Amino acid sequence: MRLRSHKNKYEAIRLSSPVEILRGIGSRRSAALAKLGVFTLEDLLFLLPRRYEDRRFINTLRNIEPGKLQNVIARITQLTIKPNLTQAVIQDDTGKAQAVWFSEKNYLHEEMTLALSGNVENKYSVNSFINPELEIIKSPEQRPSIIGRIIPVYPANADISSKFLGSIIKSLLEYYSRQCIQEFLPEKILKRFGMMSNLEALINIHNPKDRTSFIRARNRLAFEELFLLQTGMLLRRQKFSGDSGNLHAKILKPGKSFHAFMNHLPFRLTDSQRIAIYEILEDLSREKPMNRILQGDVGSGKTLAAFAALLTAADSGTQSALMAPTEILAWQHYNKLIKSLDSLGLKAGFLSGSLGAKERREILNQISTGEINIVIGTHSIFSESVNFHDLSLVIIDEQHRFGVLQRSELISKGSSPHVLAMTATPIPRTLLLSLYGDLDSSRINELPAGRKAIQTIIFNHENFNVLINMIRERVLARHEQIYWVCPLIDENEDSDLTSVYQTYERLTQILPDVKIDALHGRMTPDMKARIMQDFTDNKINILVSTVIIEVGVDVSNASMIVIQDAGNFGLAQLHQLRGRVGRGKAQGVCVLLEEANITPEGKERLNAMQKTSDGFELSEYDLRQRGSGEICGTRQHGINEFRVADLIRDEKILLLARNEARALINQDPKLDSEPLLKHEIFRRLAGSLELAITS
Repeated sequence: MRLRSHKNKYEAIRLSSPVEILRGIGSRRSAALAKLGVFTLEDLLFLLPRRYEDRRFINTLRNIEPGKLQNVIARITQLTIKPNLTQAVIQDDTGKAQAVWFSEKNYLHEEMTLALSGNVENKYSVNSFINPELEIIKSPEQRPSIIGRIIPVYPANADISSKFLGSIIKSLLEYYSRQCIQEFLPEKILKRFGMMSNLEALINIHNPKDRTSFIRARNRLAFEELFLLQTGMLLRRQKFSGDSGNLHAKILKPGKSFHAFMNHLPFRLTDSQRIAIYEILEDLSREKPMNRILQGDVGSGKTLAAFAALLTAADSGTQSALMAPTEILAWQHYNKLIKSLDSLGLKAGFLSGSLGAKERREILNQISTGEINIVIGTHSIFSESVNFHDLSLVIIDEQHRFGVLQRSELISKGSSPHVLAMTATPIPRTLLLSLYGDLDSSRINELPAGRKAIQTIIFNHENFNVLINMIRERVLARHEQIYWVCPLIDENEDSDLTSVYQTYERLTQILPDVKIDALHGRMTPDMKARIMQDFTDNKINILVSTVIIEVGVDVSNASMIVIQDAGNFGLAQLHQLRGRVGRGKAQGVCVLLEEANITPEGKERLNAMQKTSDGFELSEYDLRQRGSGEICGTRQHGINEFRVADLIRDEKILLLARNEARALINQDPKLDSEPLLKHEIFRRLAGSLELAITS
């Protein structure tokens, strides 16, 4: 492999150089590489093998085993070439066999020595290599490249072969890698853990000599990715949370409103609620801005912890804001809070896109003068027209549903405000460390006292009449309410999935004496609010809806949820939807109605739902089945698209990387002694790290 010449000079080679700089890569191969996500030399170096074939053992023809991959060196003693068929009798010192190719190999001739690797079949007592890979051996000293070693197998396609990819990557590593690959990990870390250099690791992961060299190479590259991310997040934490001493938040302490609210709760806090509230109050009492994520399973009582923080800010004479992803959830938070605020002498304001112009102007004026202590709303809160008098605390509910810029714009409306992110989507431990390693974490993992576990039942359409009878009993005899969730709004001829309107029409025919209504995201905000209020007031018995009710909707009289075509939903969604019921005295039931053509993966998810109601256990299963980027929606940000690291298998490496990153930043907060490391962090992660600090 050589570089293409340009104006009689070789172009400079860098990791960012396009692959077209290499000879042998024209427009066709360039397009084929693009389909594999390869555009630069760096992409090519990190196009890692999807598997390996161990061809180190070279067998004799007498000892070859049919049904297995075999590697031999033999000479052709008889050759027949026909259209689309080549047959050869091959021989070594121990015996004979046959090799068959379903193509014309006109360059072969008798007495030629070949290295062969391929599967062997035995027919009529004759061992035959079928379409084996071959290499012509021209001299006794020649070491064949296709056998006698571990062969990498790359994710090839119709226009570019694994063999060609192996060839150009090997050449790139041999001839040009030293020009463009610099070691950036601190030398003391390499020595302490006996790690390979990054160049050694790349050479050995593409062409490992044995299993040990592969494991060492893989672990070095996995550590590298996780260490860069952890160090980068700690640098960002310094900038945004005041670790560097540059930022100062308001010191907030609970007062009369907080204590009045907490002392009059009609229930006892769970232990994990008390711990979470204590950790939040500790953060608020410091000058360093809080930067905390509060995890809590569905129905565990995160909102109460949020209200405690909001009241602490109000008691301190400052303003706070709670932002929710949907108007339904924001309105629910607002309605819950104002019932308490009236008696405390505080004022909350609701802000959303559906407000009329006059009402909006009035609320904006009260926010800017400080008359409103607590603002609750949707993304409208961070719009340019909203000016806070003294914003000291920002709470972001279901934080993963907001974009980076949205969160940043809200935070920028205060002077280094405290930030609390909340999520009801349980995050596996390794993913939490990877994605939110810059945040302190609190976790509420208990349900309130007296809350019954929700029964989960899997039904198919053969049980439909049984389901209808269950619904009649709950609605007509017990006066309870039911959610029925569908994957689509309208019928779609390209899909077999059931729509809201199909289900609504069917149920109104089957249950004419039951009050049924439909809800979906295309409705106007006023219409959605009216329908949800009617359901809350028990004017609707069955609410047929899309997943718009997935997050935060709390109607204590709703005791059953039916999820139509349940195998098409992800585990996190199924778990969130299940959490909409069982919030009152009645036993909650979740019916997973599986479709006729459910996939094996869908069936696995339903079985997992029936097996456990622990959201954290389900999140670990979801991580194994789907991958980290899909779970938290971070695929598009690139922060969890690791080339080598695997959050399921590499927890120990992640913890090691985290500890080493902390030790380094504590010793050298600005990485002045490690300029190459600092450069590599910003080169790889400058764009995606914003996600970590603002999530």
